Amino acid sequence: MKKQTKLLLLLGILVLVAIAYFYPRWSGQQETAPSGAGAGAGGPMDPLPVTVIKLKKEPLSNQLQVSGTVLPNESVEIKPEISGLVTKINFKEGQVVSKGTPLVYLNDNELQAQFQRLQYTQKLFQTQESRQKQLLAREAISQEEYDIVLNQYNTAISDINLVEAQLEKTVIRAPFTGRLGLRQISEGSVINPSNVIVSIVNSDPIKLEFSIPERYASLVSIGSSIFFSSESSKEEVEGKVYAFEPQIDAATRTLKLRAQSPNKSGKYLPGMFVKIRFVLDIEEEALLVPAEAVIPELSGYKVFVVGADGTAEQRIIEIGTRTDTQVQVISGLNEGDLVLTSGVMQVRQGMPIKATPIN
Repeated sequence: MKKQTKLLLLLGILVLVAIAYFYPRWSGQQETAPSGAGAGAGGPMDPLPVTVIKLKKEPLSNQLQVSGTVLPNESVEIKPEISGLVTKINFKEGQVVSKGTPLVYLNDNELQAQFQRLQYTQKLFQTQESRQKQLLAREAISQEEYDIVLNQYNTAISDINLVEAQLEKTVIRAPFTGRLGLRQISEGSVINPSNVIVSIVNSDPIKLEFSIPERYASLVSIGSSIFFSSESSKEEVEGKVYAFEPQIDAATRTLKLRAQSPNKSGKYLPGMFVKIRFVLDIEEEALLVPAEAVIPELSGYKVFVVGADGTAEQRIIEIGTRTDTQVQVISGLNEGDLVLTSGVMQVRQGMPIKATPIN
């Protein structure tokens, strides 16, 4: 009995403590409930603060962001056409040279000797041919005898031309105007057609090679503008498309193009990686909305606009070209509409809103 009495007493104490703890809170909720219940039962809803933008027609550039590579206008490794001993090097590394400038001289002693001997032979046959021609005119010799001497004379001329061509190859010249690279030979070395003497590069103008997805191939034309920048310089420079492949690459499903741009300062070097902004076409009057205003749905896309009564109004739209920050609206909106740019995930059809215009 004593244990039961103690248990009942303990339970009574716990009940009193619970009432003392929870009663003030419960009574306070009861006092505030009527105002909250009134708001939920149909009282006025506070307008949702949103920002809006007024639609106006503006130019839209349909453009791609791709990567590309800088190519030289002309580039070649200079090699000799014949074997020979290098007797003179007539250039400095890194030097800018004009087309036709002699760069290297090879030993031509043997060829000069052959050339001199053939000149004597030519004079001999020339004298013989002239004499035989006079005799033929007086019918003192036959036509066959004259033809033999004439053939010897013509052969001597051909031999001289051959040696002259060989002598020309002993002087190695710049094939075009450009900047020379690093020298690969020294005076006194014997070189052959497989040896590289030096490289020469013409990088004004430069060429830019890049590829675009095949779905844009029909928009490419000669003279299209591109804008490019490199890691060393964020400044955009303009170039023009001058050529492209006549077929799509079956492996990558892309079209390869080349553009050209002046490079008088030499800032862009062959082999550089560049970021290219390729302008496909420009639409002068397009309706553009911020990308964050467009809500994707299963059936398409929608936006919210400020309705005539100041509430949110849903509009189903058809979109066109996308940029990094904007989306073109083809149908569903009109110039002058106020499109919501914030609160688009909280707003509902007919909800009161407080619109703040943005520029």
